[in-house]
Amino acid sequence: MFELSTPDYIKEISNSLSIAASQVRAAVRLMDEGNTIPFIARYRKEMTGELDENQLRDIANRYESEKSLFGRKQDVVRLLEEHGALADEAKARELVAAVMRAGSMTEVDDIYRPYRPKRKTRASVAKERGLEPLAIWLRQPERSRDGESAIRTYAQQFVSEELGVSSVEEAVQGACDIFAESVADDPASRRWVRQTTVARGTLQSVAVDANVESVYEAYYEFSEPIAKAALHRVLAMNRGEREQILRISVAAPQDLIVNHLCRMHIHSRSAGTYIGDLLTAAVVDAYKRLVAPAIERDIRAELTARAEDHAISIFGENLKNLLMQPPIRNRVVLGVDPAYRTGCKLAVIDDIGKLLEVSVIYPTPPENRVEDARRQVLAFIRKYGVGLIAIGNGTASRETEAFIAACLRQVKEEDGALVPYLIVSEAGASVYSASPLAGEEFPHLDVSERSAVSIARRVQDPLAELVKIDPKSVGVGQYQHDVTQKKLDEQLAVVVETAVNHVGVDVNTASPSLLSYVAGLNKAVARNIVEYREKNGRFHTRKALGKVPRLGPKTLEQCVGFLRIPDGDEVLDATPIHPESYHVVNALLERWNRDERTLRDAQARAKWLSEMRATPLDELSRETGFGEPTLRDIMDALYRPGRDPREDVPAPILRTDVLKLEDLEVGMTLSGTVRNVVDFGAFVDIGVKNDGLVHISQLADHYVKHPMDVVSVGDVVQVRVIQVDLQKGRLGLSMKKQAD
Repeated sequence: MFELSTPDYIKEISNSLSIAASQVRAAVRLMDEGNTIPFIARYRKEMTGELDENQLRDIANRYESEKSLFGRKQDVVRLLEEHGALADEAKARELVAAVMRAGSMTEVDDIYRPYRPKRKTRASVAKERGLEPLAIWLRQPERSRDGESAIRTYAQQFVSEELGVSSVEEAVQGACDIFAESVADDPASRRWVRQTTVARGTLQSVAVDANVESVYEAYYEFSEPIAKAALHRVLAMNRGEREQILRISVAAPQDLIVNHLCRMHIHSRSAGTYIGDLLTAAVVDAYKRLVAPAIERDIRAELTARAEDHAISIFGENLKNLLMQPPIRNRVVLGVDPAYRTGCKLAVIDDIGKLLEVSVIYPTPPENRVEDARRQVLAFIRKYGVGLIAIGNGTASRETEAFIAACLRQVKEEDGALVPYLIVSEAGASVYSASPLAGEEFPHLDVSERSAVSIARRVQDPLAELVKIDPKSVGVGQYQHDVTQKKLDEQLAVVVETAVNHVGVDVNTASPSLLSYVAGLNKAVARNIVEYREKNGRFHTRKALGKVPRLGPKTLEQCVGFLRIPDGDEVLDATPIHPESYHVVNALLERWNRDERTLRDAQARAKWLSEMRATPLDELSRETGFGEPTLRDIMDALYRPGRDPREDVPAPILRTDVLKLEDLEVGMTLSGTVRNVVDFGAFVDIGVKNDGLVHISQLADHYVKHPMDVVSVGDVVQVRVIQVDLQKGRLGLSMKKQAD
């Protein structure tokens, strides 16, 4: 039994990611000890050399990938041994070395292919009929100048009624089939064909029926080099193929490939001879029948995998930016879920998200009860001191916006109050409204009323509300239904986890959904925290979390730094400083003859921090014995305690009057908010019903490789109208500083 020595994963990962081996080793050790990536990135910087969360996830992914690859290599060596392929010591060393050198699963499988048990093939049937010696004889260099008669004479001895070889022609064809399969199974040949097809081949699509109209008409006669294939087009073509509208294929330089395979497998002296023509025909057969279809499947699978990863990455980046939108605090919000027949649902929530009252109005067709609706809206605004109205962007949004704008003009005229509104994406609101979670939160409301609450809360705290919804339903993806759902779910969960831990969570107000994304916590423990809070009252210290069922010491260590307790008994519990570092803060206070009162007094704290920062960080680290990253993070946390990183993001645009598509003219310049970023551009909300498209060619005066290099979801941008299509409801925008 061959025992393979375990590869040096650390070295492999270090080389591939260009990260020092010592950092990789520390990161892997910490992960193996059960530490979460957010915890390592935030609280183990000294150990990892300040690797960030993305680097740590790259290490984790590569570590798992390397282990999986080695596991496959072990399986292949075991199978080779079982099949007797390692009986010869010299051959065994060569094979095992080739397996160990392989850098991918595909390379490992190529090496194993010649030895893998196959279902019945033309070559296997020929071998059963005893034709393998003839195949070997045909390939001998000394046969290269033999003519047809010599070949037929030698092949005659393999004719056997008993073995099912009835003629010389059958014997020669069987030998050629064996030769063709050996060519097709050769790892070096497959590797070269694959590389050449990728480098020189094209991805093509044609219509199954060119007379059928569809959204795929751009691909009815389409071709582009595989090496330059746009990944979003790969997914679009795949979808068209699944819907049986397109037929996709890979076109390769067949003559170039066949000539190369002939040079690899046929002796040069055979050129122009009978046997040379015979073997060349077998090579052509090997390529067309055995190699090309498999290589096409490999290439398309690889393209699809890359396209999926790219689409998931775009989705993840958009989701992160959406989740990190700044909250609008300290306002009573009126949420409006527009509709026609069933009426517009209203929900008023106070400045901390508590539901105050709900109602239904009918200002739109078919009811058109505008006056009743106006009285209800004005009553809510005046009764509760509404400071902002959030309108969902779904059905009847345009008519509802016009109605709300008229109401607000009346409020301004009669009360002198300027109440703004904004249009909110209601993507996923219906999913949340019908969920068990919404049923638990608002058992007395119907589904549509819950949707209005969700729309209002999205304005007050987008992160806290959106984590209640399946990330795939929040409206910022591209081709999310065309990718592997398990892979998408895993990546989006990572994005949400990163955002939640970056912002931090108030443990006394957070929902189970929000808490479940905190490092170290799962849904069960998150629910236990909420249940304990409801039963025993608010938490006054982080230490009290240790009393929550199933929240053990290791879990508490991982999560506690990301949980906040504003106005608690311990002032540091409101900061991202981990309790394990409280002694560092106390030592620093003592070093400057301060006490805890300094932490509670903003002026005294600012003065102390100013004195601390006057001391070089490396000098302070040597003096105290604490690491520079820890000291830096502590000072940053104390400088702005309670800081929400989302405050650095531009606030959404609030509006006071309606804007219609008909109001727009080419050349107008407006402010807008980026709602979605895709491979071909960005969709921007400028206040009309439909978002306008800024095509990638219109994003900047310079060349833009990808829209994300210029814009992100949530950005407030200046755009110029360059096209208005009233019939199709399309709006073209430009961010170029100068007109074309």
